[in-house]
Amino acid sequence: MRETRRKLTTIFCADVQDYTRLMGADEEGTLASLKRCREAMGRLIESHGGRVINTWGDGLIADFPSVVEAVRAAVDTQNELAGFNADRPADGRMLFRIGINLGDVIVEGDDIYGDGVNIAARLQTSAAAGGIVISSTVYDQVRNKVAVGFEFLGPLMVKNVDEGVPSYAVKIGDARDETPSAERSDPARPQPQPAPAAKAETTPAPGGQQRLYGVLGVIAAVLIGINLLSWQGVFWARFPVLALAVVAALAWNRDQILFNRKITLLAILALGLAGINLFAWTGQFWAVWPILGIAAVMGVRWSMRR
Repeated sequence: MRETRRKLTTIFCADVQDYTRLMGADEEGTLASLKRCREAMGRLIESHGGRVINTWGDGLIADFPSVVEAVRAAVDTQNELAGFNADRPADGRMLFRIGINLGDVIVEGDDIYGDGVNIAARLQTSAAAGGIVISSTVYDQVRNKVAVGFEFLGPLMVKNVDEGVPSYAVKIGDARDETPSAERSDPARPQPQPAPAAKAETTPAPGGQQRLYGVLGVIAAVLIGINLLSWQGVFWARFPVLALAVVAALAWNRDQILFNRKITLLAILALGLAGINLFAWTGQFWAVWPILGIAAVMGVRWSMRR
């Protein structure tokens, strides 16, 4: 018999909006698109430390040990799939809905069960096409750690759960701003009070990241000051300052959602190489060759995203 146990985990559920209609219009094309989207989603889930548990029809369920990484994976997924759908006709786009919940689940073999899973599935069905809905337990963990906005939707009623589950729409773009209000619970039933305000809000950049920028700036200023005060004709501080700038750029890239992180990482490395070449200039721009290689990799990755 398979071992049964319990664990606290972050459940990620996704499915395709209007999948039946898409299959009726173009069965083979829809299956090919679903396969491509699932491969991208699986790759992003794995890159954020998650694990795909199961797939069925157009649905997918995964779990994450980190709540923050689960939300980041969902945002990256919707952004990447938005690029996939950009050149497709409006009635042929494959738009996923994603629901995320943090809860206690029953683990049996490789599968998970319980109210935590049911809530994630219910949140997913409440999301707009191309959107993400999270529970209040997820929101409490990510509100100051992920640079996206949130809109309080109210409590969702879930089967076998006595009280409504407060939920939030993740605001990641114009297409996802059309998230409909979640259905409210019976007025006669006592309503749980949400911890945060019920209006849309945008989370600020994480305080830890801002502190890192401040520390790196102070270190750079101190190095430049030491170099100038002990001037012997060589500006040696340029190399450690360049290294600090690269560290700051990598920290920014870890939390930004405007661009593909892997492509942006390659761009940061290219700029770092160009800086080293210029600071150690000997009459030859040797960095052109590694930068050309990086540019080729970036081009391949970008074309694959499209």
